[in-house]
Amino acid sequence: MTTTAPVQPSSVPDTDAHRWTILALLSFVELLGMSVWFTAGATAPALSARWQLDAGATAMLTTVVQLGFVVGTATAALLNLADVLPARRYLAVSAVCAAIANAALLIAPGYAFALVTRGFTGFFLAGVYPPAMKMAATWFRSGRGLAIGTVVGALTIGKALPYLSSALPGMEWQWVVTTSSIGALVAAALVAVGYRDGPFAFPQRRFSLRLLGTVLSDRPTRLAIGGYLGHMWELYAMWALSFLLLQAHFASRGISGDQATMLAGAWAFGFIAIGAVGCVLAGAWADRIGRENVAALAMVVSGACALAVGWLVGPSTWALVAVGLVWGFAVVADSAQFSALVTEVAPPHAVGTALTLQTSLGFLLTAASISLTIRLAETVGWGISCAQLAIGPALGIHAMIRLRSIRRHRLP
Repeated sequence: MTTTAPVQPSSVPDTDAHRWTILALLSFVELLGMSVWFTAGATAPALSARWQLDAGATAMLTTVVQLGFVVGTATAALLNLADVLPARRYLAVSAVCAAIANAALLIAPGYAFALVTRGFTGFFLAGVYPPAMKMAATWFRSGRGLAIGTVVGALTIGKALPYLSSALPGMEWQWVVTTSSIGALVAAALVAVGYRDGPFAFPQRRFSLRLLGTVLSDRPTRLAIGGYLGHMWELYAMWALSFLLLQAHFASRGISGDQATMLAGAWAFGFIAIGAVGCVLAGAWADRIGRENVAALAMVVSGACALAVGWLVGPSTWALVAVGLVWGFAVVADSAQFSALVTEVAPPHAVGTALTLQTSLGFLLTAASISLTIRLAETVGWGISCAQLAIGPALGIHAMIRLRSIRRHRLP
């Protein structure tokens, strides 16, 4: 296969006026495209009643999206889809397929079929989420942390949108699913028409099972991946279960039915969407004070919130909301920086394999984290259930401190 050699950063100034337009386009594409991720979570009360599901089975509708995403990223890496297909075509087709898979939930005759549709939704989102960060990076050399943080912030809002839709008066679950699928189709059209690669294209880095040994034997890479795993243990459980936690809170306050669903949906949207601000700010800070420092600080804050938030279910709405908003701000603020760290510390010829391994392990871990958290909430309550999520940030902080020390000693 003939490839185009990447333009060297030193030969092109990082001042192209179009880069901000492209960043805005990609951010809006991610906001709309990723809105199909949590449609089952946002419509959980209706789906649970429809198929008589317990809490564990309801949570599985989200967990299977995570597993589908893992399979999708692994498939894309093994087939080198990012190298074989033009970036905008790859993202656009993936968004269309994700929209169709999401809409199939509307015709699901039973729970098993719904699980399949959610799995395929996650599978196709593997072509919407990771490529967009790489596409943004082709337009930015300086300020890359801010650029990628902005894209991650936009997709964070996108993942929260179904909760906002479910909070609207009279919004049936079918419309929540339909509007998110329409959003993904619009995202496909926008990227197909408006995107082109920037001047800072990446050299091809193919996934190879033979490089796994290289990645695993490199201590800085192991630490960067380890920090990401600690972050992921907390992140998706927080996102997936905020709605259920809030529902439990409002029920304990004597509010139930549609009113509780609307309030829980509105505040769940706030808990998740505020993370967009954290992503943008953390991206800007990381470019100045270091990615390890920003990641560790974000995990200190998010871990503290995880320890506290579950015990606030019942006693005080405003205390719960305040801690939940801080948690949502911090829990995703460091997300983009872990991938950036891998690109900086992994052996250059193994970066693609390292990123694939990082993503696959991280999303596999979220499946266990979501399931465990909901089971603990059922058996021992939200206090312990949320508090155990702080284990992830604690381990992640340790990894970042060790990685920072190694990198400092390697500097001339």
